[in-house]
Amino acid sequence: MMAWRFAIVAGGLVLAGNAMAQGSASVEQLEAEMKAMQEQMRTLQRRVEEAKSQAAAAEWAAEQSVARSKDKGSGDDLDLKVKWKGAPELSSKDGRFKMKVRGRLEVDYDAINQDTPITGQPDVNAAEIRRARLGVEGVLWYDVKYKLEVDFADSQTALKDAYLEYVGVCEGLGIRVGNFKNFNSLEHMTSSRFITFMERAAFIDAFELDRQIGAGLIYEQDHFTLSAGIYGPHADDDSTWLKDVKTGAARVTWAPINSDDHYGRHAVVHFGGSWRYRHGSEDLRSNPIPGNDQFFRYRARGADLHLADRFVATPQIFNEDTFWGLESAVVFGPWSMQGEYGQLSPEVSPLFAGANPTYFGWYVEGSWYLTGETRTYENGEFGRPKVLRPVRGGGPGAWQLAAKYDVLDLSDKATVIATCVTCGDQRTWLIGLNWWLNDYTRITFNYNESTNGGGFLNGANANDGAKIKGFGARAQVDW
Repeated sequence: MMAWRFAIVAGGLVLAGNAMAQGSASVEQLEAEMKAMQEQMRTLQRRVEEAKSQAAAAEWAAEQSVARSKDKGSGDDLDLKVKWKGAPELSSKDGRFKMKVRGRLEVDYDAINQDTPITGQPDVNAAEIRRARLGVEGVLWYDVKYKLEVDFADSQTALKDAYLEYVGVCEGLGIRVGNFKNFNSLEHMTSSRFITFMERAAFIDAFELDRQIGAGLIYEQDHFTLSAGIYGPHADDDSTWLKDVKTGAARVTWAPINSDDHYGRHAVVHFGGSWRYRHGSEDLRSNPIPGNDQFFRYRARGADLHLADRFVATPQIFNEDTFWGLESAVVFGPWSMQGEYGQLSPEVSPLFAGANPTYFGWYVEGSWYLTGETRTYENGEFGRPKVLRPVRGGGPGAWQLAAKYDVLDLSDKATVIATCVTCGDQRTWLIGLNWWLNDYTRITFNYNESTNGGGFLNGANANDGAKIKGFGARAQVDW
């Protein structure tokens, strides 16, 4: 019995010893783990402190950079957006500043039969750079638009659009100063990039609708525009303001329809009218000489091609004139028609003997996009077509057929001093084909034929009955 009790006690002591040994090991392990955790916390704390220091340093550096930029007056140096729509357009994200590179290149070839037996002028077979323009346009401080474009064609430099326009007065109103177009004629106001034929109607060139240095107001709404301006010299003669032409011009347009129907077909109905008055200031010149550039004359190129000679023309004897113009256009899907009438009433300078005539010109044209495109229209002008299936994407591009009949009549009243009985009239048929490879590239083919009555190039009625026939082609790209 005693032996059993002794064994039990001995066994308990052994178990207790083992338990104490295991407890001592657990405590030591726990202490080691706690020390490891404390070390990790100290490491994390050091890293947090280092991160705070780095953040504070970065914040200080950013504040200093902004301060330096503000001192330089350009806090948006890196606030830049870049878009590409035919050409790069750079702008600040807040819209305060925008700048886009713009330009165009038009390379022409003309082959013209100038009816030498009648006119005495040789035929033409030549190529030329019709336009080679480069410039910029954009916005300054939200409300000031600008445009600057220079033409380098024919190895000469000619300033084209160069103006500032403030648009911050009210919605739709612009105040423009600089060198820009007289506000006249639908075809004159439409860019040469988007007119249907290679050249504009004969009366636009003959009556000298052009750009001049001046100031103007432009008011534009969705279906209505009103513009008016006063002008002084041309850009190539801006040093003689007091000795040059004084001009006033105005134009109003109304488009009661300018929308898409429920089939997606674009429709436009456009009406417009314009006026211009010019006065030469020969009375400000000490010794006016007949034929000097202070006097006006009116003339046009045969077959409406730029390399043709001028077979209808007046003497350079007029010192003021008044122009009136009416215009209309209709677009329905791929179909389009437009026409204009312009009338000019010039006055012969007192330095010459002669009666005051009335000249006029008009045209009507129609076109059809075989591939389904339509003519775009905005603010009284036609714009860039949207090619539905560009050539680069495997499509045919946009194909447009067009026809036009163009009349210029300078035959009213004989001037006593002139060498012509009548200064001529010109009637021209034109057939055209335009192929737009994409929205920015076009190839144009024209066949034109003019019939002349009168004219004084080589004597009285020298060009009467002449037929001027010409083929023209143009490769054009713009951006």
